[in-house]
Amino acid sequence: MAIERVLSGMRPTGNLHLGHYNGVLKNWIRLQHEHECLFFVADWHALTTHYDTPEVIEESVWEMVIDWLAAGVDPASATIFIQSRVPEHAELHTLLSMITPLSWLERVPTYKDQQEKLSSKDLSTYGFLGYPLLQSADILIYKATQVPVGEDQIPHIEFTREIARRFNHIYGKEKGFEEKAEAAIKKLGSKRGSLYQEMRTAYQQSGDEEALETARAMIQEQQGMSMGDKERLLGYLEGGGKMILIEPDYKLTPASKMPGLDGQKMSKSYNNTISLREDVDSVAKKIKTMPTDPARIRRTDPGDPAKCPVWQLHEIYSDKSTQDWVQTGCRGASIGCIECKGPVIEGVLKELKPIQERAAEYAEDPTLVKSIVADGCERARKLARETMRDVRDAMGLNYS
Repeated sequence: MAIERVLSGMRPTGNLHLGHYNGVLKNWIRLQHEHECLFFVADWHALTTHYDTPEVIEESVWEMVIDWLAAGVDPASATIFIQSRVPEHAELHTLLSMITPLSWLERVPTYKDQQEKLSSKDLSTYGFLGYPLLQSADILIYKATQVPVGEDQIPHIEFTREIARRFNHIYGKEKGFEEKAEAAIKKLGSKRGSLYQEMRTAYQQSGDEEALETARAMIQEQQGMSMGDKERLLGYLEGGGKMILIEPDYKLTPASKMPGLDGQKMSKSYNNTISLREDVDSVAKKIKTMPTDPARIRRTDPGDPAKCPVWQLHEIYSDKSTQDWVQTGCRGASIGCIECKGPVIEGVLKELKPIQERAAEYAEDPTLVKSIVADGCERARKLARETMRDVRDAMGLNYS
């Protein structure tokens, strides 16, 4: 099997909360043990909407890394780095901008959507228009094969695939490509070479996707073959040129079931969050003051858990017997709302306790955190430099 490389990032724009933990971090923690993973602090992306308050970004970068580590992201299993510490992202973004039609950027759904949502900010900037292309550069520079996203981000991955395809189409036809591809087939040996030719024919003549995947896996597994030859074989397989940039697939993130304190999605903009490092008293107070079923004005009024935001939290934090107790007690008015909230407070605090203990250890040792990030930046930069060498070669920018 070919190596699956996963890339994901997060913008440092404030404290991480339980929505981030349940929606993103739990998924990262699982993926880091299944694939090669790169997780980055998207500080340049934060500037697209917070360019006038950079202090928010500066304060959040290290705190966010501490939250990742405390939640269970393991630097021994995943590469953790800061986007701006790998300047090759900006170089690839600039070079890709030369071939990106303006209309492609304007049609990205989040462009107009975000402008409307953040109407109080002036987002008529080149950086905001171009951020999907910077996102594409983030992905393509590491030849990532999988990008975990929510449904609203799928158009960004489709856009990235189009950019990679366009780049490969324009720059992938190196001089003598077919001769070099044929020479690379010979390097596979007679048995594998014949198999490659059979699968290439099956794919190009009858669109056999299975043959395409088998051939791709065989090429990736080939030991002692240069990356250039592998890319030629991959491109020749599909009838194109050398595959310089890899088209990524999206990996749909399980939707976060974590509601905010008001029943809406947990989000800083709704002011309905519980942060990962919130103190015990504050967590208890926030949950105790949560709105409940409006039909329960007095304790003796029966209610319906389905109409109460607290029930959504019971679905995450309470076991079956507690949920049954809530359903019976609320509908029969035998328990009050404060009583009902008790198990939720316990459940949230139980989840936060180990995270907060680990966060305190990392916060006391900033040198360790900076060292983890420095190592990650170095590893990421090594991969980024390899891609940029190929990109410069393809675009005729290696004046050696």
